Amino acid sequence: MPRTSHGGPHLANPPTVIVMVGLPARGKTYISRKLTRYLNWIGIPTKVFNVGEYRREAVKHYSTYDFFKSDNEDAVKIRQQCALAALRDVKTYLTEEEGQVAVFDATNTTRERRDMILEFGAVNGFKIFFIESVCDDPNVIACNILEVKVSSPDYQDCNKTDAMEDFKKRIECYRMNYQPLDPDQYDKNLSFIKVIDVGRRFLVNRIQDHIQSRIVYYLMNIHVQPRSIYLCRHGESQHNLQGRLGGDSGLSTRGRKFAGALAKFVEEQNLKDLKVWTSQMRRSIQTAEALNVPYEQWKALNEIDGGVCEEMTYEEMRERFPDEFALRDQDKYYYRYPSGESYQDLVQRVEPVIMGLERQENVLVVCHQAVMRCLLAYFLDKSADEMPYLKCPLHTVLKLTPVAYGCKVESITLNVEAVNTHRDRPERGPSTLIRRNSVTPLTSPEPSKNNHVPTGCNKCLYVRGVTFPSHA
Repeated sequence: MPRTSHGGPHLANPPTVIVMVGLPARGKTYISRKLTRYLNWIGIPTKVFNVGEYRREAVKHYSTYDFFKSDNEDAVKIRQQCALAALRDVKTYLTEEEGQVAVFDATNTTRERRDMILEFGAVNGFKIFFIESVCDDPNVIACNILEVKVSSPDYQDCNKTDAMEDFKKRIECYRMNYQPLDPDQYDKNLSFIKVIDVGRRFLVNRIQDHIQSRIVYYLMNIHVQPRSIYLCRHGESQHNLQGRLGGDSGLSTRGRKFAGALAKFVEEQNLKDLKVWTSQMRRSIQTAEALNVPYEQWKALNEIDGGVCEEMTYEEMRERFPDEFALRDQDKYYYRYPSGESYQDLVQRVEPVIMGLERQENVLVVCHQAVMRCLLAYFLDKSADEMPYLKCPLHTVLKLTPVAYGCKVESITLNVEAVNTHRDRPERGPSTLIRRNSVTPLTSPEPSKNNHVPTGCNKCLYVRGVTFPSHA
């Protein structure tokens, strides 16, 4: 029998509950959603549980900030019940739905609330990692309220001025009982990061595993300054004209024409301090050189490695390697070309590019179809299943502008004809092929983990010695 702690399971790789901490309008939900998008993109199943949504479901019509006063006993009970309902769903996600990380998005401003969550984690065998967002800049707070809060369902029938005033009073209700994480005494043994003034400074305490270290690294790279990211493929290449995979051919006549059109487009955008990044392949370098601006080459931006299938057409691949062709159609994300790469490999390769993009302001990335799909999937929160079929046509620029909880996309066609290299998702046949005896075996999804539940606890949530039915 495995050793247990407080009746909870003792797992070699237990799930993680990320607990947000901080006053309202400090960017907790922004961090929650952005971090969840990143973790899902790198293959760690993650889901946000926003307690505010549970509260809005329980209380259909919001009245005023009085609901958040600490002496409003009825409201305090409702808010506590909403938090417990969210924790029940966290437990279900991590023990029954193969989740690996759950983000508990709420203020969690008191030690009593955080101690309850710690006990919940101990009982169920979950690691707890706190992210506290601290900000005292009135301009940042006002901007957050105006951009996000006044347009929330709480204020759908309220003008902006009244909504701003009510929300500021709501913040004061929380401030009266706010107990920040204390790295020197009370909370010195907890794992957490404090994000101070939207990333101006950080305080990191007792990082304990790989997931926590990746979270910290990610949070230390993101910023909220206005900017745009431009993604495009190289101009049409000779291999594109021939329908060949990969290779390192140069631009076609139309590809060179696109490079000139791209230079004109960039000039018209009149972007200050625009960074230009390319791969190390001829077709992307030739495209960037036409811009007549400095550019940086990234090997990580090179096209997916087709291995033994490099420079073949799809027809040649189907004839010479029919099983490989079928395997790729069966699961394009996890399929790895013999002696080559899969989309899963590519995500790992371009992760440093994502970190670089998160640090920068305006950037133009000249890359390749599979690479652009990986980057686009990150910014648009697309699944691994969707990623290999995202449309990234030649001679088209995608302008990505990060907004509050997502990314605005504009598609700009530069009116230079090019071949269509997109291949739609094939219809799935009845049979399933399994790769055997390959030198570079097909990468498989992580095996389903066994659900370890404490004896007698499979239908209950335990918090502070009180049992709550999991279906309540």
